[in-house]
Amino acid sequence: MQRRGFLAASAAALAAPHLARAAATDTIRFVPAADMPSLDPIWTTASQTRDHAFLVYDTLFGLDDALQPQPQMLQGAVVSDEGRRWTLTLREGMLFHDNTPVLARDCVASIRRWWARDSFGQVLSGVTDELSAPDDRTILFRLKSPFPQLPNALAKYSSPPCVIMPERLAKTDPFQQVTDATGSGPFRLLPAERVPGARTAYERFAGYVPRPGGEPQGSAGPKRAYFNRVEVLVIPDGATAAAALQRGEVDWLRWPLVDLVPALKKDRSVVVKVIEPLGLIGKFRFNHLHPPFNNVLARRAILPALSQTDYMLAANGEDRTLWRDGVGFFCPGTAMASDAGMQALTSPRDIAKARRLLADSGYKGERTVVMLPSDFPIYKAMAEVTGALLKEIGLNVDVQAIDWATAMQRRAKPDPVEQGGWSVFHTGWGGSEELNPVTNVWLRANGKDAAPGWPSSPTLESLREDWLRAPDVASQQAIAARMQLQAFADLPYIPTGQLYTPIACRADLTGMLNGLPALWNIRRS
Repeated sequence: MQRRGFLAASAAALAAPHLARAAATDTIRFVPAADMPSLDPIWTTASQTRDHAFLVYDTLFGLDDALQPQPQMLQGAVVSDEGRRWTLTLREGMLFHDNTPVLARDCVASIRRWWARDSFGQVLSGVTDELSAPDDRTILFRLKSPFPQLPNALAKYSSPPCVIMPERLAKTDPFQQVTDATGSGPFRLLPAERVPGARTAYERFAGYVPRPGGEPQGSAGPKRAYFNRVEVLVIPDGATAAAALQRGEVDWLRWPLVDLVPALKKDRSVVVKVIEPLGLIGKFRFNHLHPPFNNVLARRAILPALSQTDYMLAANGEDRTLWRDGVGFFCPGTAMASDAGMQALTSPRDIAKARRLLADSGYKGERTVVMLPSDFPIYKAMAEVTGALLKEIGLNVDVQAIDWATAMQRRAKPDPVEQGGWSVFHTGWGGSEELNPVTNVWLRANGKDAAPGWPSSPTLESLREDWLRAPDVASQQAIAARMQLQAFADLPYIPTGQLYTPIACRADLTGMLNGLPALWNIRRS
């Protein structure tokens, strides 16, 4: 596949327009991969909204560097009645950004809104007989059966995370967007300064009470805000963003263009590093509701032709330290990953076979719309590969270039392509979010309640329930292998490989955490 071409960093620095240099040392400027499509982290799975959410909201539990849940907004948790009763106690003194106290009923309403949309939350909801707030600081779960993964569910930072918002907002229909970002996190949104597609600004929330004791790790521990102001600046052109970083006009690029990484590494004022050791796993997501991919035979026709190597080269270049292929439905190198069914992706590619399978599927030439996010280089590159691939095997392909925020809005609509719908989009999910069948949102196949694409597979859903009831890790691994075989048969999506996407930041920033692109704990030396 032809790779995208970019100016060298030095030339870009000369040609790029200059941003105003930040005069205040108490401001940090962060450049995301794309603009966030919504302020509501329950409504969308976009990582940009998730990152925003962890600035303005907090969670009952957080995940440490070992991806283990730790009390965050909680003073503690007590488990009784043989694991069927969980009593969670809130820390004292926590406030929302409107200076009202955080109460247990806010948490109950937030949990209910979250579990209507989240796959892990749906499992928790299914085993819950009662969720209540007996008093202002107590959250009570009374379960039908023991569910030791309750803290993991409430701590997950994959989208949507279980963030705590005021009850008045949490009672909003989970399928309607909340536009008021009043939270209880370390930073407060400045709505008057938000310019969609350009800038979002936050200020340090003076009323935030960091968790006492311990060290910050991931989304757990004390979240100490050392900058008074955060500016999130959308810079669609990667060369312009890199030049701004080198000039000190911005402090942190979430995903620098891979073509410019070698030049950035040579700049002593800049640090390039990977903060997500399990990387990002790419996805070729089908719309299962409409032709042609409502037909499993048409979905299967793609497999013999699809090369993860092509996707990784297009998205992250020729440096093999920045990606890997041979990736299945669970994060490579973790407990649930296996080789089950992997020959579907690793055997020699066969375009002729793909064409035969497509013809045998009964494909009638239906228009196949591939959304191409023009301002998100990694997913733009993947969509370009897909457009060429689908044309080569004989589909009637319509590649539509749109911005990322619009793509995220559009993918939530289940309409056919004649009414503005879509057939394929590309996204990615952190490897830390694909450790098992519960945390992998895109492996859910419960129809209208699944993530956009809406696959339906009773067998996959049954296997997930078996996995949850499995008595030990060995049993879970065996079920996960069966799930991977079933996923290759049903194809809720196709994994396109694992990317290790580095960040680039100014060398004078210290205290950066692994995992989330957290803007707390960071100082300027």
